[in-house]
Amino acid sequence: MTDFAFPPAVTASAAISGSSQRFPVHRIYCVGRNYAEHIREMGGDGREPPVFFTKPADAVVANDAVIPYPSRTSNLHHEIELVVAIGRGGRDIQKDRALDHVFGYAVGNDLTRRDLQQASKQKGQPWDTSKAFDWSAPLAPIRPVSRGHLSKGKIWLSVNGQLRQSADVAEMIWTVPEVIAELSTLFELEPGDLIFTGTPAGVGALKPGDRLEGGIEGLDGLRNTIGER
Repeated sequence: MTDFAFPPAVTASAAISGSSQRFPVHRIYCVGRNYAEHIREMGGDGREPPVFFTKPADAVVANDAVIPYPSRTSNLHHEIELVVAIGRGGRDIQKDRALDHVFGYAVGNDLTRRDLQQASKQKGQPWDTSKAFDWSAPLAPIRPVSRGHLSKGKIWLSVNGQLRQSADVAEMIWTVPEVIAELSTLFELEPGDLIFTGTPAGVGALKPGDRLEGGIEGLDGLRNTIGER
């Protein structure tokens, strides 16, 4: 038995739809620039190679939780996304075998301190402070892959009942198998990894008191409220 200097942190985990079991979260990977309209609204153009960044495992936020408005920002943005949960690890995974590594799918929200991200971009600095903060990865229950893979379906997000983002998962520039294959050339994927696959156009600012609802056809919906600073 390991003699730790103090009790280790509890393993971060996510709910599994229709099950009392929990999905232990290992790492959170995120894809930037994966819908053409979102690339354009952020000032880019064309089918660019996927941009990867990470969030800490304990950034996961459960459904219906109140999310404290983060510090050091006045421009918190929502980004609704399809999330892939990895159930089998691997390195240099072939695209035609990538779906064999999927445990399930979920709806997630890649919360972003947009003002800090823009400042980092201008200086060529990392995105950690804008993406990897506490409570930055709200996640609905994961639907196991036994109920089928997901490659199309409406993806949407509303704030206080007003639709902000609406697209179809089929519009992703890089498909789920392509994302898994590419990511596995950079990192050895492990069971428990989550991959946020990118957001469609319509990202926008949030304020304390805002009620968020998001969904993807066939998956459990995501509901959260933004709390006070």
